[in-house]
Amino acid sequence: MKILISDSAYNDFEAIIKYYPEEGASHIGGQFIASIIEHIETIPANPDIGRKVPEFNTDKIRELIHGPFRVVYLREKLCIHVVRVWQSERLLKLENTPAESEI
Repeated sequence: MKILISDSAYNDFEAIIKYYPEEGASHIGGQFIASIIEHIETIPANPDIGRKVPEFNTDKIRELIHGPFRVVYLREKLCIHVVRVWQSERLLKLENTPAESEI
């Protein structure tokens, strides 16, 4: 099973690498990226290892918790699409969701 990394997840990795040196911990970003990638590599053996993302509540959109990050992926038959590497405290939102006043 292939693992594909979306542009948005790649940008998230770049942001992680950039953030930690700004906080005075330059070695942490690279360590996080390496350990997150190792965690991602476990998905093909068991694609349902991650929980359903609560914001979407569908079996196809799952996440691995790799504190302080949420690794969000789309489970497909032949591949895993890593969509985001998101800060754990942030909620995920679709860009085209209706405004709260419309719900």
